[in-house]
Amino acid sequence: MSISAALSNALSGLSAVSRAADVVASNTANAMTEGYARRELSLSARNLGGSGAGVWSDGVARVFNQVVLNDRRLADADAANAGARYDFLTSFETLLGNPGEAGSLSSNVVGFETALIEAASRPDSEARLAAVLASAERLVGQLNALSGALQQTRTSADHSIATQVQRLNTSLAQIDRLNAEILAQRAAGHDANALMDQRQTQVDIVASIVPVREVAREGDQISLFTTGGAILLEGNAAVVGFAPAGLVTADMTLASGALSGLSINGMAVPPGDGGLFGGGSLGAAFAVRDELAPGMQMQIDAFARDLISRFQDPAVDPTLAPGEMGIFTDRGAPLDAANELGLAGRIALNTRIDPKQGGALWRLRDGIGAVTPGAVGNSGLLTALGDALTRAQPPQSGNFIGAARSSSGLAADILSQVSSARQTAEENRVYSGARQDALREMQLADGVDTDHEMQMLLQIEQAYAANARVISAMDELIQQLLAM
Repeated sequence: MSISAALSNALSGLSAVSRAADVVASNTANAMTEGYARRELSLSARNLGGSGAGVWSDGVARVFNQVVLNDRRLADADAANAGARYDFLTSFETLLGNPGEAGSLSSNVVGFETALIEAASRPDSEARLAAVLASAERLVGQLNALSGALQQTRTSADHSIATQVQRLNTSLAQIDRLNAEILAQRAAGHDANALMDQRQTQVDIVASIVPVREVAREGDQISLFTTGGAILLEGNAAVVGFAPAGLVTADMTLASGALSGLSINGMAVPPGDGGLFGGGSLGAAFAVRDELAPGMQMQIDAFARDLISRFQDPAVDPTLAPGEMGIFTDRGAPLDAANELGLAGRIALNTRIDPKQGGALWRLRDGIGAVTPGAVGNSGLLTALGDALTRAQPPQSGNFIGAARSSSGLAADILSQVSSARQTAEENRVYSGARQDALREMQLADGVDTDHEMQMLLQIEQAYAANARVISAMDELIQQLLAM
């Protein structure tokens, strides 16, 4: 081998180890950077037609496992979906309260029942009649609060959908722009790995909102599709549309057109968490707004209807004509079975028994429709009211099993349903969280290992020293030749 060939080989080696040192430095500096993919320098032998050899730096490659990355993104979407469902059910279960807890639905029903029994034992006691009124007010207030909380949750979910759609469109537009910049950098022969890291971060944002699959295209381009089949990015970024509502009430539904669904490039897409945008935090927000919260509203509305109907019966209170209001009303009107939606938010006490509204407590003892007070020792109506509350009867609406229940039994059924749904949601959340953690660990295993990078740095130092020694030896030879 000639001196010039040896010198050329050593110089190419120095250039390669210099580039390799830069790669190690980049890896080490970004070991904790989210979305950073480990870099590796690709080298190949250089052959100059027999006049010398050496090494070529073919470029710097990003090292990652696309299969693990795709699965981790799907796990992120599942975890976000399961977490949002669990949070809603846990919150509503807390509002219902556990039996025996002060302020729980079951405790308020039992408190009303107890007040009626105590008043029946002393029908002449104004204080005990006032206790009946106070316990009925607490029960009504809780039903109103439960309904209000559900509508506030639906309003928050609607606002969350709008925010997530905005983030989704922003990220899709940025991914589309990064696709174009990566293509331009590759065409110019420049390193586009940093842009690809940025693109991966944006895809991760999209994947937390809706479950997506990334498909590689020519020229380091990517396309994105939801697992439900919607095209989010194929050449151009899709535009997802949504019109938020300012305030969501119990009667507002997607089916009635009062609430907005999603559209892609102006075309409406089928609703539901299992549709084109099913899964992820976006699907969970739709589920809370259109399925979970309305389902809970239906149950407490059915409870309110059952409560009103028990005391609106002339067989219980003979002073009432058929269709007249009993102790509980639909915001001052008799119960209308055709207008049950949102009833828990409208249930109110009959003003005829409330002294603060011009009524009189003695009507609890003598009848809602009574014109004048009766005998103060008459406990018949109070006993009948207590029996009406504890009488087992099948609920007239709601998603119950159809078995006869007392008011307290119906309240217990609601809590049981919510608790069961919450336990199922918790199991799903734990499973999806464990799967997400496992896939993150697998992805991190392909990431930057600083110990490995330090080992690489030692090899680079050795290679640098070897090439430098060759150059030094060639310099000595040349000096000796020149001195001859």
